[in-house]
Amino acid sequence: MPRIKIGVQLHPQATTVAALREAWRACDALGVDSIWLWDHFYPLYGDPDAAHFECYTLLAAMAVETQQAELGALVTCNSYRNPDLLADMARTIDHLSDGRFVLGIGSGWFERDYTEYGYEFGTAGSRLADLERSLVRIMQRFDRLQPQPAGHLPVLVGGSGEKVTLRLVAQYADAWNTFGPPLQFKQKNAILDDWCARLARDPRQIERTVGIRADEVSDWEAYVDAGAEHLILMIGAPFDLSPVETLLALRG
Repeated sequence: MPRIKIGVQLHPQATTVAALREAWRACDALGVDSIWLWDHFYPLYGDPDAAHFECYTLLAAMAVETQQAELGALVTCNSYRNPDLLADMARTIDHLSDGRFVLGIGSGWFERDYTEYGYEFGTAGSRLADLERSLVRIMQRFDRLQPQPAGHLPVLVGGSGEKVTLRLVAQYADAWNTFGPPLQFKQKNAILDDWCARLARDPRQIERTVGIRADEVSDWEAYVDAGAEHLILMIGAPFDLSPVETLLALRG
């Protein structure tokens, strides 16, 4: 069996920049395969007015303060940045990290972000259509940038919609992220394989990642059996990394 990758998503809410920096340096020192943030402007749980920090400026700092882990947003909201600009930002962070950046992206869903920052919320369908147009533009911009990304800059698409999102994964992505429980992940994984067959895409070209909670660490083998290749542990402040250490030890 191929080596399972272990990642961590640090929630940039109800915390400080100093605590985030300490956490991502500690994760990197533990030897995790990836470190992620999320791309929102307000907390997703707890106190809705708690401290919160912007994703991409943090990722640039993470890129220069870590050494070996892949890094990215799980996931970038497509609506918040012009796609050509986003490609340029991703390329720049990729160079800052010596080629470790992954462009995680999704169609967006958190209405408060849109309302408070003046973006058009639209509908789920319109946001997915925007995402597809943006994926094409992002990949075209990668080819035009000087310099180009440090190497092949992977694109991860997040989501589980069976009719559109998983088609976009099969058509454009190097990796896919969704959530559990394991049975649901297995079902969505099979649907992604079906989309790959329809589009003549080798399903082995798409890394299967899944976000798990600390209380799901004991289920890690069930996720692997369901097809997960990369387990990403989601952690909020105060960033207790003991579940990460447990998962790394279980993997061996």
